[in-house]
Order: sequence, then structure tokens, then C-alpha cells
Amino acid sequence: MAAPTIATLGELRAAGHVQKPLRTEIRDNLLAKLRAGDDPWPGLHGLEDTVIPQLERALIAGHDIVLLGERGQGKTRLLRTLVGLLDEWTPVIGGSELGEHPYDPVTHESKRRALELGDHLPVAWRHRSERYAEKLATPDTSVADLIGDVDPMKVAEGRSLGDPETIHFGLIPRSHRGIVAINELPDLAERIQVAMLNVMEERDIQIRGYILRLPLDVLVVASANPEDYTNRGRIITPLKDRFGAEIRTHYPRELEAEMAVIRQEAELVADVPDHLLEILARFTRNLRESSAVDQRSGVSARFSIAGAETVAAAALHRATVQDEPEAVARVVDLDSAVDVLGGKIEFESGEEGREQEILTHLLRTATAETVRARLRGIDLALLVDAIEDGRMITTGAQVSGREFLAGLPVLGESELYDDVCERLGASNDGQRAGAIELALEGLYLARRIGKDSAGGETVYG
Repeated sequence: MAAPTIATLGELRAAGHVQKPLRTEIRDNLLAKLRAGDDPWPGLHGLEDTVIPQLERALIAGHDIVLLGERGQGKTRLLRTLVGLLDEWTPVIGGSELGEHPYDPVTHESKRRALELGDHLPVAWRHRSERYAEKLATPDTSVADLIGDVDPMKVAEGRSLGDPETIHFGLIPRSHRGIVAINELPDLAERIQVAMLNVMEERDIQIRGYILRLPLDVLVVASANPEDYTNRGRIITPLKDRFGAEIRTHYPRELEAEMAVIRQEAELVADVPDHLLEILARFTRNLRESSAVDQRSGVSARFSIAGAETVAAAALHRATVQDEPEAVARVVDLDSAVDVLGGKIEFESGEEGREQEILTHLLRTATAETVRARLRGIDLALLVDAIEDGRMITTGAQVSGREFLAGLPVLGESELYDDVCERLGASNDGQRAGAIELALEGLYLARRIGKDSAGGETVYG
């Protein structure tokens, strides 16, 4: 929707515009969405019954919020989704530094202009996307970055140091009537956190001896990894006390939610069937439960997302080299994901040298669990009998789907292959090859057939 055309304070009053405090605006919009049955949190999976209700209550209460959770739990996405609870367009004083409401100027300059111009005070319109500011807390962040400092250029223009107009405001004052999000809050030096105390409680700003009583209307939200309290820094107690809500996030607890995150976030250059996404989701969940993995650092959702993107890339590479009409990922491509994703995992100190072994074992476990879930009830005995009679089936990262299917043993009048493909929704050669590969891998993991891998080629026999 285009911005309103109202251009002056007089026109705004005549239109009957009503000013709302920021927290009231967010509360009203949230309640309106809930009343209408709309989802205020699009793209968030697995938090519906835990984190989201806590967050909604905090927003209705008008609290500043800190989210605590390990990496890759969707904290930043959750914070950015708050933008959707703001009005699409809001009026501001045209040219004002802090985006004040035309009814309520707060800086010296805006008050002067309001007195001089009256109903002719210019009005501009700010989109909600411009009312959200995000700062990654780093150790070199300064008070000037967040709060402000004296602007030497303004002093050089002839203004005296006592003039409040010599101040250059930082991120938090510039987020007046909006949301300011600070990622990894414990990384802020403690003296910088101290500078936020007055802003969050008393709403005034102290800069090099200036005391400006600015009624800032800002919602402060932050994210933090609980381990940061001991590893790199901590949130000082007075600042923690000023956050009205401290909410713990978590990884998806249901397999389907884990898969939904992968589908949503992964940028796939090839077809990755659902059974492969399930293997990657189970693999990630197994890592989170493994005693060999340092669970304090967590296993991010980015691990499974990067895994899906890697197997898709392997499929596109094969399709290009082998001139396949469709690029479809298969079980054989999972090894490429393990090879490149190990660096995303922190292992316990006693597991040095066993990292690849642990990853391979947990991937096999995830594959076996997926085979049981997806192919339960299909009798694969005829395929086992054919292999026991001496038939060998060759596959590999550079074996096309058509070549793989051509090398399968003939099972007489059996509809076994069709049953497997139908169960997995396979329709083209690449998908059918992937479906049969999953069945073969399941038989191998159940120790019903053998498998030999060497030189990029895998032989079941």
C-alpha cells in the first residue's frame, strides 16, 4: 500500500489521526492478528507451543525482551518478525533526526520548528521496515554508536559546546518510535551496557556531561547465547533487571518442524526428495543428542540447511557431467555433506581423531531410521535374493540415474521397484534411482547385503 498523501500537521489533525505509543501500537496489532486468526509469526517452526506464547504475553505487557538460546535457534528471525506488528505507515516530522511524531516533538530543533510553523509543520511517512534497527554487539562497539556523542562538525560551525544541537545521536535514540535489536548482547563491554541503563528505564541520555530528558519511545529487544555468560561476557545484573521478559528458545522438538525449517531456508539448486531431507533432519537431531558432541555450543539448524544445499549441489554437478535431464539428489550424495560439514560441529575434547567416524555412524543411524519410517511393510526379500545369487548393483556420485536403473537385477513379475518408488513419490529416473538407493542402503544397514565403496564408486553385493 502506498504512503498516505497528508503533508502537513494541519492536514494530519483534520484527518483525525490518533497518536499511539509504540507498545500500544504493537499490542493492538498483535491482538488484532490473533483475533482474526492470522499468524503473526510466519516462517517460525517448532516454537508454537513454547516460545511464541511467552513472547506474545511479553509484548502485550509492553516489556523489553531478551531471547536466550544456542546458535541457530531462530532468535534473529524471531526479532525481525516483530516488524510485522508495527503500523505499515506512521507519520513523522519531515526532516527530523529522530523521526518524532508531529504531535510530540522531543528534540530542541523539532520543538523550535513546531512553534515556528504551527499547522504548516511538514509531515513525512515512514514505513515499518524503517522503524527496525539491528546491531550486532561487538567488543569494539562504543557509547557513541549506541547512545551518541558530540559532533565536532557542528561545533566547528560555530555552535557552543553547551548547545544540545551539537549532539550526534546514536542507534537507540534514532530508533525512537521503533524497535532496536541487539544481537549477542553479552559481547557488549560492561561499560557500554551501563550506558543503556538510563535509556531503558529513565529514558534520558547522558553524553559527555549533557543530560537530555528525551521521552524516547523505544522497544529494546536482544539475543544472547547462555554460554556467553561464562565464555565471552555476561549481561550485567542491572541491565538484565530492566528487561521485562527473558525467554528461552530451543531447537525444533518435532521432526516435521525440523524438516520445515530446512525446506524454508535452504536454497536448493536441484531436487532434494523428502526422504533425504528427513535423513538430514534426523542426522542433526542425533548430533544434538550425542555425548560425543559439545552440546553447550549446540548444533545449529544451519547444519542441516547447509547439508541440503550441499547434496543439491552434488546432484547438479552429476547431472551436468552425465548430461542428465533432471538434477535429483540421491543417498550417495549424503557422503559429500559429511565431508564438508564437520567443521560446524564442536566435539568433546576426548573425541579428537574420531570426528569422521562419529559423523558417519550418526548419519547411518539417521538413514536406517528413515528407511524404517518410509519403507515399513515393503518386503525387499526378492532384491536380497537376487543379490545373494551373485548380482551386483553399482552406484556412485557420478553414476547417472538412468545407468543405475539399467544395472538393477530383473525381479521377474515382481512390482517391488514400483512399490518402493510409489511409497517415496518417485516419478522420474533420478527420483526412482534415489528411491531404490534408499532401499539398498537400508538393506545394507540391516546387514542383509554387503557394500563396498572405493574410488567414488559404491557396489552393493
